[in-house]
Amino acid sequence: MDNGGTLPFIIAGGGIGGLCAALALTRKGFPVKVLERAPEVGEIGYGIQIAPNGHAILDRLGVMEMLEPQVFYPDALILVDAIDAQEISRIDLGESFQERYKYRYFVVHRRDLHAALIESCRREELFCFEEGEVDSYENHPNSVTVRCTNGKAYKGRAMIGVEGLRSKTRARIVPDGGPRATGHVVYRGLVPIDQVANQQYVNSMVVYVGPGCHLVQYRLRGGTVMNNVATFESPAFKRWEHDYGGIEELKSAYVQCCPQVQDLLKYFSLDKNWLLHDLQPATNWTDGNVTLLGDAAHAALQYLAQGAIMAMEDAVVLADALERQPTNVNSAFLDYQGRRLNRTARVVTTARLFGAIMHASAGERLLRNELARQRDTLIPWEIDWLYRGVQIEEKVY
Repeated sequence: MDNGGTLPFIIAGGGIGGLCAALALTRKGFPVKVLERAPEVGEIGYGIQIAPNGHAILDRLGVMEMLEPQVFYPDALILVDAIDAQEISRIDLGESFQERYKYRYFVVHRRDLHAALIESCRREELFCFEEGEVDSYENHPNSVTVRCTNGKAYKGRAMIGVEGLRSKTRARIVPDGGPRATGHVVYRGLVPIDQVANQQYVNSMVVYVGPGCHLVQYRLRGGTVMNNVATFESPAFKRWEHDYGGIEELKSAYVQCCPQVQDLLKYFSLDKNWLLHDLQPATNWTDGNVTLLGDAAHAALQYLAQGAIMAMEDAVVLADALERQPTNVNSAFLDYQGRRLNRTARVVTTARLFGAIMHASAGERLLRNELARQRDTLIPWEIDWLYRGVQIEEKVY
């Protein structure tokens, strides 16, 4: 008889969201098997911003003690006009901010966060890892069979698809055509902190906003290096060209910016770029004993710096739902998605809006700057709802 028994929850994907889900579930007493296509679980990328709602979850999952030596706590979030180099907004991240949100805002290298999550998971007896990329699944009354591209098959109590933007699991559950190309392009670069010429905002997280572009700087790895992120809207993409986002477009995107901003381009690695996509918010993530989590469910543009944090929130809300209904996985999955659909949809749609605001030009730029200078610098309305986080069970993980 197929009753699920002690079968593991199969998590397809060993990124930040998948590992947070694994950690949250094992702490609730559920066995977990993480499938990851890479021969060795790892995380690429550069910096990641962790707002108070993400900090709260990492603390709840017991990751912060291990991660703490690698994080950097900026003193402020600063918005600067890239045309005239004038500061237009500053959010102080000091005592008043911490008092309101209970947790601090920090930045960390993705590899450092990922390594801390892996180590935390490997300390759990109910955690195991297998190499494999999910190709398909088959639902049963109280279990699921997962087949991988390497020919292996696994049986689990349920499966959680956390394969990212191009998830095969999502393509089966949400037939919406997949990722939406935006024409926004990202370049990144890391440099030692003593090589940064302009030290004006060296202890803050600063965003230089310009017409069709912006540039972000903040420190990583305990403050020893500076992370640089340049994002621009590709003219070639707007002309419907398939080949877009090259080095010449990067250079030309910032020609209207002040010399101070143009000088920052020397810090960027030119051998790789990222072509940004997001997903249209869905009305359902669940198929029987299978559900989605993280970018596979609700990939968003980076303008709110909440993509990974939304996956963290998903993980603890999902674990809480399963703890409430451990014998009815489908019902727990539907409960979980009911608590997450609207919040994540709001992040996806608000991120699109923020991109337009950050990249404003001409008269729209002047309006943005005026409104930004007038806003409440302690409790900015556009992020207050985010940083307050989600309600999770009081029980410590």
